[in-house]
Amino acid sequence: MRTAVNHAYTGAGALTDSQTPPHKRTKPVSILPNSIRTIRALLLAGLLLPLVACATPPTDPAARAEFEATNDPFEPTNRVIFEGNDFFYTYFVRPIAKAYVWAVPEFGRNRIHDFLQNLGEPVIWANDMLQGEWHAADVTTGRFLANSTFGVGGLFDIAGSSGLEKQSGDFGQTLYHYGVPDGPYLVLPFFGPSNPRDAVGMGADSAADPFDWLAQYYGHGGATWYRFGAEGIDDYADHMAELDELKKNSIDYYAALRSLWRQHRAAELRHGAPAPSPVGLEGLYDGSTPTQSQSAQTSTTGNSDE
Repeated sequence: MRTAVNHAYTGAGALTDSQTPPHKRTKPVSILPNSIRTIRALLLAGLLLPLVACATPPTDPAARAEFEATNDPFEPTNRVIFEGNDFFYTYFVRPIAKAYVWAVPEFGRNRIHDFLQNLGEPVIWANDMLQGEWHAADVTTGRFLANSTFGVGGLFDIAGSSGLEKQSGDFGQTLYHYGVPDGPYLVLPFFGPSNPRDAVGMGADSAADPFDWLAQYYGHGGATWYRFGAEGIDDYADHMAELDELKKNSIDYYAALRSLWRQHRAAELRHGAPAPSPVGLEGLYDGSTPTQSQSAQTSTTGNSDE
C-alpha cells in the first residue's frame, strides 16, 4: 500500500512548496492477536488428538458401567498426552518454579500472584454477567476497582482483605449454565485436564480477554506470552508440593489427577455451592430428621407390635 501511494505521487510530478506531502500510513494492527490464534490452535489440536485412539468399551456389565461413569473413552491417547505434559512440567516448568520460589521472597510472589489474578477479573465479570450471577458480577466489579486503585494496580488484594472474595467465572462455566454437556474427559497438550466444553470456553476467554487486545493494539503482543508463562509458573509453584505428594502416593497418577480435577471443576461450575445430596439424604447433615424408608417404617411397626 505504501509503495503504491509513493508511485502515484511520483507519477504526478514533483511537489510544489504549497503542496503538503501525504502522511505515511503505518502498518495496520492485526485485530486478532497472534498469541490467541496459537492458543486456539493448541485447543483445537487437543480436541482432535483423542480421535486417534479410543478405548474399547468392556462387555462385562459392571465394567461397562464403570467405563461409562469414568467418561474417558479416549484414555489411551489422553494418557500419551498426559505423559508428555508430565515430562514437560517435570523437566522444564518445575526447575523454573523451584528457582522462582528460591529467588523471590513470599511477599514478592504474593504481589505477582495478586497482580496476575487482577488481570483476569474482567473475563470473570463478563461470564458472571452472561450467567445472570449478578451478585458475583457486583463483587468482581468491586474487587477490580479496589485492587486496581488502592491495591496499586492489582499488586495488593485489598478487596480480599475487606471481605470481597474472588469469584469464579469462565466461558466453559457459562456454557454449563445454559445446559451444554461437558462431553468426554480430555487431556490437552500443556493445558492438562479438560473436556470439549471447557476447551471451547478456554479459547473463547482468551479471545475476549481485554488485556490481550490492549497489548496487541499498542504493539506489545509479547506481553501476552509473558503473562501466560508467569501464570503457569505461579500456579505450578503454588501447587508443586501437593502435586509431588499426589504423584508419590498414587497408584495411578493419571486417574488420581483426573478425579481431583473433576471434583474441583464441579465446585467451580456450582460457584462453590455444595453438591446436591442423593435422594433421601437431604436432611442428613442439616440437622433435620431424614424421612424413613418404607422398610424401616415396616420394621419399626413390626417391633412395636411385638
